[in-house]
Amino acid sequence: MPVRLRKFIGTILMILLVTIYAIMATTIATLALNQAPWWIHLMYFLLSGLVWILPAMLIIKWMAGPVRR
Repeated sequence: MPVRLRKFIGTILMILLVTIYAIMATTIATLALNQAPWWIHLMYFLLSGLVWILPAMLIIKWMAGPVRR
């Protein structure tokens, strides 16, 4: 697959990932943390703010393509 096409597809996937993940994280926070104290909100948003990086790293790794020697 050409590099430009791989990067285009990866960019679209990243936009979809961030959008869907933000909607899901906000929905879960609204439904599950309604009466929780402030420190649980803080811990949830710190954790959920970092978790999306894992799938994003996989997409970026795929976009970079195979390692050339």
